[in-house]
Amino acid sequence: MALMQCSFFSDALGVTTHANVILPQESTLAGGRMPVLYLLHGRSDDETAWLRWSAIERHATEHGIAVVMPNAGRSFYTDQVVGHDYFTFISDELPRVMQRFFPLSGEPEDTFVAGLSMGGYGALKWALNKPHSIAAAASLSGALDIAIREQDAEWLANHGSLAEAQAKGDDLFALAASLDAASVPSLFVWCGTEDHLIEENRRFRDAAGAAGLPLGYSEGPGGHDWARWDEQIQRVLEWLPLRGR
Repeated sequence: MALMQCSFFSDALGVTTHANVILPQESTLAGGRMPVLYLLHGRSDDETAWLRWSAIERHATEHGIAVVMPNAGRSFYTDQVVGHDYFTFISDELPRVMQRFFPLSGEPEDTFVAGLSMGGYGALKWALNKPHSIAAAASLSGALDIAIREQDAEWLANHGSLAEAQAKGDDLFALAASLDAASVPSLFVWCGTEDHLIEENRRFRDAAGAAGLPLGYSEGPGGHDWARWDEQIQRVLEWLPLRGR
């Protein structure tokens, strides 16, 4: 595997931003392109977090998949009312830029997204807003219910009211209820039973089930910590529907 550290200008954000990229030694796909996992960090982290606190480079090597880890600050992966258009950056601009820089597949069946905490929310938001652009999305200990976030002064300042967030496609529960379940890619959600976010993960499980979404749900012992996330990202990589595996 190779590890690339990228700094590049984002038109969507209007600033220079950063991403770390893990690349396999060889492609597993015809034409030399590589399957890719966009791996999103949590609210208090950055593009270095998965590299610093997990063995993602070793895990990705075992599966022959490229991994792109962008920086999204404390954005909640949204187009902010006050701030920057982080959802546009992550789900639209970033894949296009990465495909220009590196031999990554642009085909939906080779494209996946996962994340932890805030990044788990971002991964599911990508899947539910742009279901035809990816094949699977996974959330680990996701902060999934923005109705709770609305009580947070920082959230309100950057994202507006719940009604504004729903209008922008930021509410996962509203999205789940409104979509044609047949159009939604495979989803996976895991949360630790000692995690402070467990109840909202259970609520999303129930909402997705009521909507008939293709969701695999799991919970187990653990809190909001990297020991559990390093375990579970291995499970996610095994679960991804990689072609040719």
